[in-house]
Amino acid sequence: MTLHHDVFGRTDGGAPTLILSSGLGGSGGYWAPQIEALAPHFRVVTYDHRGTNRSGGAGQDTIAAMADDVLEIAEAIGAEHFHFMGHALGGLIGLDLALRPVSPTRSLVLVNAWGRADPHSGRCFDTRITLLEKAGVEAFVNAQPLFLYPAAWMAENAARLEAEVAHGIAHFQGRETVLSRIKALRAFDMEARLGEVAVPTLVVAAKDDLLVPYTRSVNLAERIGGARLALADHGAHAVNITEAAWFDAAVVSFFASLEGTRSP
Repeated sequence: MTLHHDVFGRTDGGAPTLILSSGLGGSGGYWAPQIEALAPHFRVVTYDHRGTNRSGGAGQDTIAAMADDVLEIAEAIGAEHFHFMGHALGGLIGLDLALRPVSPTRSLVLVNAWGRADPHSGRCFDTRITLLEKAGVEAFVNAQPLFLYPAAWMAENAARLEAEVAHGIAHFQGRETVLSRIKALRAFDMEARLGEVAVPTLVVAAKDDLLVPYTRSVNLAERIGGARLALADHGAHAVNITEAAWFDAAVVSFFASLEGTRSP
């Protein structure tokens, strides 16, 4: 089963492919703020993770299985190699792909990701699980923005958040899918292998991320040979949304430095 995916941007035969992978929510629509900036440079592919949004199937409890899904999509679109950008859980998928014996990745962008989950993140996930199991779906979804966005940004975007929460409740991915995906990201541990990542890597983080301490990203940048670090003072976990202009500039600059990713 090929998961639901959308393709944007370049259509010429020489266009490099960039696959974007979202976090726990799993929706390809998460990357909407980035499409305009990336489309002139790539064939951009977004997708809904298995069991989320428009993709069917049950949720998976290993990052490796989620990475296999990316390979299935790549095969479906005829991409033997690709660049990869992942947010949080999506970043773990990128690390799994980059560390495979024969890796299809040509570069990585890791956004608020980690090699091993911090205990603080575990505390946040415990809280979210308790909300889901004790208070229900509506409470779980209503709390989600607190882990994603800065308070001031939420205050300024109240109508947007109201619509986002309503959509999240109406299209909730299901208790078992959420729990299996949290299990996967908590079990992921590639800390000892970060030095084996052999592709150009950009690590992006925000200092005010409530869910994932930015020090996890600093660690990634220090442990992955030649990795670059783009660190925002503000923006929180969803920094690509709340500070989209800064984020897009950092990502486009990174890709512009790589051979084979410039616009014709």
